[in-house]
Amino acid sequence: MRLVVLDGFTMNPGDLEWRALEALGALTVHARTPPEAILERADGVEILLTNKTPLARDTILALPTLRFISVLATGYNVVDLAAARERGIPVSNAPAYSTRSVQQMTFALLLELTQLCGAHDRAVKEGAWCRCADITFQLQPLTELDGLTFGVLGFGAIGRAVAQAALAFGMRVVAHSRTRPHTLPDGVAWVSQDELFGCSDVVSLHCPLTPETERLINARTLRLMKPGARLINTSRGGLIDEAALAQALNEGRLAGAGVDVLSTEPPALDNPLLCARNIVITPHCAWATRAARQRLLDITVANVKAFQAGRPVNVVNG
Repeated sequence: MRLVVLDGFTMNPGDLEWRALEALGALTVHARTPPEAILERADGVEILLTNKTPLARDTILALPTLRFISVLATGYNVVDLAAARERGIPVSNAPAYSTRSVQQMTFALLLELTQLCGAHDRAVKEGAWCRCADITFQLQPLTELDGLTFGVLGFGAIGRAVAQAALAFGMRVVAHSRTRPHTLPDGVAWVSQDELFGCSDVVSLHCPLTPETERLINARTLRLMKPGARLINTSRGGLIDEAALAQALNEGRLAGAGVDVLSTEPPALDNPLLCARNIVITPHCAWATRAARQRLLDITVANVKAFQAGRPVNVVNG
């Protein structure tokens, strides 16, 4: 079989091995694939692997040899699932590979907002401590997490892991998701979505991007949040109305926000969050620890092996 990776660089910039995939067929790896090159590179290929390169309906229908698609991510909105299903092409994803890495980034963002380690480091290196009359200084009051309320919106594997970390910090945890689980971890209280916005000192987003969740954070829901609350998003940029969030930050209605994702990536220079007050932005790298990327590759290899054995796994299009 011929296997083609359309955009392998983000998962493997050179520190992982492709050997396990090479053992499964004639493998070609492209670092990136522009839209105009997709059909040429996929021509005659049985197995396509994509991270963010879109496989639209017209593309899928134009590839008669295509038999299997594996997405190098958990999210699979880059593939037209209905078109693949019509062709009898299973589409698999890589679930849960980045849970601990995203948990870690969620609290890295929150701790930067509450402790300002990076900002203090820059100030010290610029001479502020050398000029200080006292043994210490603070750029702004620091915040202790113990006793604060942490709201988890979206209670899948990552949401649960983040809740676990919040409990370890001594925080009260409330949660809401589209589907309420049969059981909740000790220390986690289930509340309505609006209750979560209203009672939380920190709101952390762990939802998929769907028509129902698009711009879930908007002018109305931001008004529900406590003055001085903080918002964390390590999920999908489209969950946030970025203009509304920028306005809330600039008006001081929120104490801060930490986001690893934006609605368009890479962002346009005029994205309002890039110049908003009290926001920390990282470039969609919460998932990208080496350990997580190795798990992603391992799951992808297992997906391909299962398809070749006639028993595809992690299929997201039925």
